[in-house]
Formats: sequence, C-alpha cells, structure tokens
Amino acid sequence: MRDAYIVSSVRTPGCRRGKGALKDTRPEDLLSFIMKAAVEKAGSIEPKDIDDVMIGCSFPEAEQGLNIGRLANQIAGFPITVSGATVNRFCSSGLEAIALASLRVMAGWSEMTLGGGVESMTYVPMGGNLPRPHPEHCRAQADLYCSMGITAENVANRYNVTREDQDAFAYESQMKATKAQKEGLFTEIVPTPAAKFVLQENGTYKKETFLQDFDDGVRATTTLEGLAKLRAVFAAGGSVTAGNSSQTTDGAATSIIASEKAVKKFGLKPIAKLKMYTTVGCEPDEMGVGPRYAIPKLLDLAGMKTSDIGLWEINEAFASQALYCIRELGLENSMDIININGGAIALGHPLGCTGAKLCATLLANMQRKGVKYGVESMCIGGGMGAAALFELCD
Repeated sequence: MRDAYIVSSVRTPGCRRGKGALKDTRPEDLLSFIMKAAVEKAGSIEPKDIDDVMIGCSFPEAEQGLNIGRLANQIAGFPITVSGATVNRFCSSGLEAIALASLRVMAGWSEMTLGGGVESMTYVPMGGNLPRPHPEHCRAQADLYCSMGITAENVANRYNVTREDQDAFAYESQMKATKAQKEGLFTEIVPTPAAKFVLQENGTYKKETFLQDFDDGVRATTTLEGLAKLRAVFAAGGSVTAGNSSQTTDGAATSIIASEKAVKKFGLKPIAKLKMYTTVGCEPDEMGVGPRYAIPKLLDLAGMKTSDIGLWEINEAFASQALYCIRELGLENSMDIININGGAIALGHPLGCTGAKLCATLLANMQRKGVKYGVESMCIGGGMGAAALFELCD
C-alpha cells in the first residue's frame, strides 16, 4: 500500500455547549470554514485538487444532518465535483473519517482527500433529538444504551479509581491547558468566525460576527478543594462529577491527506504519515476501558512497544476511565508525555470532532517537540476503543 501523508491538520476552538462563543454558530459554518482553512494551510493546492471528503459526526441529524460531509464542502465553495460522506463511530468519528480518507490514498483510489469531524452539542444534544432504543432488545442488553456517566461510575467502582485520584487528574488537565494557552501552544487552532445575536433597541436581534481564537472552557482558577466540593452527577454516592468529566463542546477539525505523487506534484511539506489505525470492542457498560485494549492491539499490529511512543493523546471522556487505561497500559510514570496541553476535561469533547481535533493537537505537538511517533486513542459509546499511530515526517 502507498503512504498517506497529512499535509495540514487544523481545528476551530472548542467552546462550551450552550454558553460558549460558538453557541450561535451553526455546525455547517464551523465545518465549512475549517475545511477552507485546511486547504489554505496546506500550501499550493486548491479545493478542486481534493477528490473526496470524509467527515465524522456522532449525531448526524438536524443542523448536522443531510450528509454534512457533502453539504459543508459545497458551502465552503468546493467544486461540485468534490464528493463527501458522513461517518459515525461516536467518539472516534473524526479519527475514523481521517482513517477512511487516508485509506483511499493508500489504496490508490485518490491522490488527495480531506478527513475531519464536527459536532455542535449546542444544536444537537447528546443522544440526538429523538432517541428510540429498541424496546425488546433493551431487556436483553440494556447496557448498549447505558448513560456514559454510569459507565464512568462502573469503571471507577470495578477498578478502584478513587474520587481523589479522579479530581487530581482533572486538576492537572486544567493546569496543563491553562499553561498551554498562556504560552500560545495551541498552534493548530485557526481563529474562527463566530456568530452572535445582539438585541437591538427596537426589540429585534441583529446577527453579528466576531473571531474566536481560544478554547473557552478552560478553568484556570480550578483548585483541588473546589473539585472536592462538587457533587456526583450520575449516581448517588458516586465519584464522577462535572469537574472530573469531559465538557460538552462545539467544534470542528480537518486534515488534508495526500499521496507521495500529490506531495511532489504540488510541492507540499508533509507533517506526518498515518501508519496504523484500529478499533476494538469491549463491554458496553464500561465503554471507557476501550483504549486499554485498542492501544495494545495497535502497537501489536505495528510491531511496536509503548516505550517507542513519544507522545500520547488519550481522550479524557472521564477521569476514571482515562486513569484506568493509563494504569493498565503501564503509563502512569509517563504523564509528562500524555495530553501535554491538557485533555477533554479542560478543553472539551465535541464528540464526532474529537478524533480529528486530537489529531491536529498531536501533530502540532510532535512537530514542536520533534517526536517521531505519536498515538491518539479514545473510548467509544456502545463499548469500543480506537487508536491511531502517526509518524512524523523529516
């Protein structure tokens, strides 16, 4: 198979659902903007040079429906010849889309593709607007429809992840993100046009636009004492709180993937190669353990060990599951190379966007630190894990 080179990888800021800077910005607008930005960042290419677009979305309905992968590329002004599809693997949808876009290049079906993800949790709520679990099957396997928060409580209870450890992990995530913001390390973010509706004197609302250039969910004033005071939100007497869970967020991210032939033709400078991607199933009622199984499977396929990896992005859906996976993988002494700019507890988890968002962050950090190999991984609703291996280009 041919190599798939990522030649640009960018994201919008991640902003708080219902309260943040992107709450009045439709997902099609977020996605179409960051698609254009990815093309511009790549260098000497145009939208017409892209063969196909794959976009991840966890709840592809309402404003995110009707195949947003095609709609957004047309809103972005891509030629009518550029096709598009929408991919759903819940929390790894954005990474799945990048993997599928890369496979087209690897197989020789395309010379250049775009992969990414989008989720506006303001516009489309967790679970969608009209969830309809199968009535008979619910009796046989209700855990397939289990609340994500309950699965986090299950992991904490079954694997002895204490409240204190969860809060300490959450605190570190906030502090890492705060430091990264102060030092301007989120170089993968493209300042993004955001909409707001301003009340006028005559009682009507006027739509205005401003640029948003930072993740607005980071809480720099977080303290361990403050986290300890928060109540459990999913189970009476539980340990999973709003403070040690990922934030529900709006955002979009995209990557341009090219063949070696396209890289040479357009004089592009590759960032990294997608070397390997894999998924695995696990028990739905403890879906957070997914990375604990997906990462070993990935490394096995690649013939590598955890010690070969210089940077990790392990999605912080919940502190309980992230901590459990890190411990089981033997990485508890490697926290200085895991989520180095903070994770989803501080920066948000825009579901279908997250896999693409973590890709952009991981590649930016690999470039900055000169790290050869990086891995991103996440747990997935319904009981799965996903993981991808990237190799930095010289």
